[in-house]
Amino acid sequence: MSELKIGKLDSEVLQSIVIDKIKFKRPEVKTRAGIGEDCAVVDFGDYECVISTDPITADVKDIGKLAIHISCNDIASNGIEPLGITLAVMLPVGTTEKDISIIMAQAGQAAEDCGVEIIGGHTEITDAVNKPVIVSTAFGRGLAGASQKAEDMKPGDMILMTKTAGLEGTGIIASDMEEQLAGVLTEAEIRRAKGLLRDVSVVPEGIACGKIGTSGMHDVTEGGILGAIWEMCHISGLGCEVEVEAIPVEPVTEKIAEHFGIDWLRLISSGSMLIVAPVSKAYKIVTELDARHIRCSVIGKICDSDTGVMAVHPDGRREEIAPPSADELYKAI
Repeated sequence: MSELKIGKLDSEVLQSIVIDKIKFKRPEVKTRAGIGEDCAVVDFGDYECVISTDPITADVKDIGKLAIHISCNDIASNGIEPLGITLAVMLPVGTTEKDISIIMAQAGQAAEDCGVEIIGGHTEITDAVNKPVIVSTAFGRGLAGASQKAEDMKPGDMILMTKTAGLEGTGIIASDMEEQLAGVLTEAEIRRAKGLLRDVSVVPEGIACGKIGTSGMHDVTEGGILGAIWEMCHISGLGCEVEVEAIPVEPVTEKIAEHFGIDWLRLISSGSMLIVAPVSKAYKIVTELDARHIRCSVIGKICDSDTGVMAVHPDGRREEIAPPSADELYKAI
């Protein structure tokens, strides 16, 4: 049996050795574990509880901050406001009280920014890890049926994305590999790249779009923008045409990607939200987010399943989008 690669399990392996092993089903669970599903939704009568769990495992200086945002982003991708979060913090031997204080100060500030309370968790020093690892679980509450879901996608819907591709990955690489980039980027470009980590929350756009109504949303995490598109199409059973030239990207992201030989279309991008909506609502979303100073771009459309999940390049070449696997970040870090 082959050894697995670092990073997120590819979809076939995840389905066969993880999801297919989950046999028991509760009737209260409205949305359960599945490929591309970031949140579970549980029936609470007049309300539904939305739950998501995510880890931070890369060697990240802003790990406390990112641990809050990545799980809150998943809740917001359902159009629901996150309200509580728990943190399981595992720290390597040699960790100091100052190290923990810094991590929790970051987490505390990010939680305040998101309007979410840290309601519990676990913290320990262990020789099972050689760098800090945080697993966060966020919770949100909405009226029954309020969650946005990709099953509602229909041919003709527009595909939108907020901010730029590779946002989080750019910030992580610039923060953790600044010395290696000194001869590649100017000081201003390094500051710009590191500053992108200030924009990793999609809670504002998720809540705003939830009020307008969408055909589903997905925050762009491991596997990048193309991975997120594939996952939404997989959930809905539909195809798409995505115009690669329409996908916004920072010049500094392109420079970092070229230097490390990575594909920014497959680079982790927490802070960017993928939104699918009918044409009439899509323009309302663009207008609303523009008023909130959140960049929002139209990058493609949903098609029937016969079209396939396609990326259309500027020269007219059509390329089938593959399922997400290990993120491009791991090629650099």
